[in-house]
Amino acid sequence: MSTEHVTRQSPPVTSAAVLASKVPEVTLYFWVIKVLTTGMGETASDFLAHALGPIPAVGLGGLAFAASLVLQFAVRRYVAWIYWTAVVMVSVFGTMAADILHVGLGVPYLISTPLFLVVLGAVFAVWYASERTLSIHSIRTRRREVFYWATVLATFALGTAAGDLSATIGLGYLGSAVLYAVAIAVPAIAHKWGALNAVAAFWTAYVITRPLGASVADWMALSHARGGLALGLGPVTASWTVAIVGFVAFLALSRRDVQNDSLDTTPGL
Repeated sequence: MSTEHVTRQSPPVTSAAVLASKVPEVTLYFWVIKVLTTGMGETASDFLAHALGPIPAVGLGGLAFAASLVLQFAVRRYVAWIYWTAVVMVSVFGTMAADILHVGLGVPYLISTPLFLVVLGAVFAVWYASERTLSIHSIRTRRREVFYWATVLATFALGTAAGDLSATIGLGYLGSAVLYAVAIAVPAIAHKWGALNAVAAFWTAYVITRPLGASVADWMALSHARGGLALGLGPVTASWTVAIVGFVAFLALSRRDVQNDSLDTTPGL
């Protein structure tokens, strides 16, 4: 899932509209940081809700989310710390969005999970109808960047709901973590054996990283009574944040995840 193949051309874009790549190359570092951001977002959201109260936490999270996306859209090419700050804030705010439906509005996870799945499917459908591609190697126009971040937000909300659903129907957080660790290998194996193309394999794995990271973080943070290790929301959030900062700093200095601008800008499905 680290490369994507050109199988269909998307509509041409003018050179004035084309940007340098705004997203990182998919490497092992990408997946490690992605899982870390999902777990950190889960525990940070819960920590802020307990420390500040739900309404102030959502307001603060929404402002930070909006500011991080403004900064991401303002730059003209991929910048590691800016991109991953936006992903972290999407993780925090995506968790809050899913929690608002369940805690605030009383919507069961059995309903919110398929609801977010429908939302994600709708975003994919509109994106593909407009651009004829869902490839991350094509995120070189403003419109595609908007579709990309709408998709990322939908995947985080879906993953949060799915992770909480599996944890509350008998699997627990550790059981859920094992389930999603096995599940994330499926698209990789399917792609390797030619049963799933690179773009579909990437987005399938991307969705699964959310409940995987969140389940592990919850298992570490929550009380023994809830099946966790009782390390605490604050310490787990802080430790995962330090790990994220370390990996992102390494990538910022090494530039190992910078996409080659000579890649075809119009890969399709």
